[in-house]
This record gives sequence, structure tokens and C-alpha cells, in this order.
Amino acid sequence: MNSRAADAPFPPAEARTIARAFLPPRFYGNRYDYYYTLTKLRTDPLYPGVLAALRGTTAPVLDLGCGLGLLLHALRLDGQSMPWHGVDIDADKIHRGRRIAERSGLADGARFEVVDLGQGWPPHRGSVAILDVLQYLDAQAQGALLDDAAAMLAPGARLVIRSGLGDATGRGRTTRITDRLAHLAGWMQEIPKRYPTRTELETRLTAAGLSVDFQPLYGNTPFNNWLIVAQRG
Repeated sequence: MNSRAADAPFPPAEARTIARAFLPPRFYGNRYDYYYTLTKLRTDPLYPGVLAALRGTTAPVLDLGCGLGLLLHALRLDGQSMPWHGVDIDADKIHRGRRIAERSGLADGARFEVVDLGQGWPPHRGSVAILDVLQYLDAQAQGALLDDAAAMLAPGARLVIRSGLGDATGRGRTTRITDRLAHLAGWMQEIPKRYPTRTELETRLTAAGLSVDFQPLYGNTPFNNWLIVAQRG
């Protein structure tokens, strides 16, 4: 991964290109999804980092906690055409995401599904993306998800995680407060339960036979976000 991809948001032109898919079909429609995605793409280095991590593999991607399917749009703009399966607990986001993907001509090779990760996850073989999800699971569910995600990896596939890490830093406190506010505002249905530590993640993934790379993914944000990429060998 190059440094720009790992810790920089999308350039404004690329961010606008992706965000336009989230405009309402009529001029008087609700533009919340458009402005949310545009702001996120222009300020958060998440998606350039994930795209860089997945380049070089064509394995199908299981996107756990996919929201509106923004990763699908970013992958396609980046020229990555692997099959994508997005799941999320929020049925309304899944419905809107599926509709937007169909309207944008991205429905082929893409699947949206309502899944409560607190109860389980679908079978899969390929790459796995777990982006801003782990903190909404308790310790037991986190461990089970990581173990199963590691077992899902096909040869050459990657496990890509973005997570706030559990620590006592100022960034850690800001992350916890912001996630709670997102729940109070209604954007996130779940309240954060537990932030994993770096040691916990590294120990668990290494025990599963994976090599693990940690990179800070702060960008220009005040959050304690890290990009963790794991693969076999």
C-alpha cells in the first residue's frame, strides 16, 4: 500500500463521482445519503486504504456491516470487479443500498442481505471486510467473528479490518464518544459494546495462521482508527 492510499481520503473529484450515485432520482428528493457519502469520502481515509489492501486479489468480498454499500461503489470506480456480498443489520440501509446499486448499474456481481452479526454471518470463501463493526460486538462475538473470518480466506484473499482500538488515548476517547453520538442521532442502530486492543487482534489472527499488518488510519480525523490487513503466508 502506498502512503497516500493508506492515510488519505479520496480526492474531491473522485469523491463526487462516487457520491453522485447516492443523489435522489428526483431533484426534490432527500439528499442526506449524498451529503453523508460525499463528506465521508472527502474526509475519511477508510476506502482508499481498503481499496489498496484488496488490489491484486480477485477473490469475492464479504462486506460485514456494509451499510449503504459504499465499498461496492468504491471498488467498481477503482476497477476492482470481484463479486461483492454486503450484509448489515439495518434493513432500511440494505434496501436503499440495493436500490442505489441497481440504479447505478452495479447490481451484477453484487448482493445485499439483512444480517444481524450479533446472531451470526453467512458462509463465504474469499476476502472479508470488517469495517467499523467490531466495537458493536461483545468479546465472545468478536472472537468468533475473527476466527470464522480467518477460516473464510481463500488463497491470496485478504481479511481487511478497520477498527478503533481500545486504549486510553485522546483519540480513543473521541472515538468512543462519537460512536455513541452516532447511535443517539439514529445513524447507527447499535451502541458500541467493546473496542478490541491491538494485542488481542494480533494474538487471535496470528494464532489462526495469518500474517498481520497494522497501520494507523487517522487521516485528518480525530479518531483512533486503524487498518488491519491479514492474510495467509
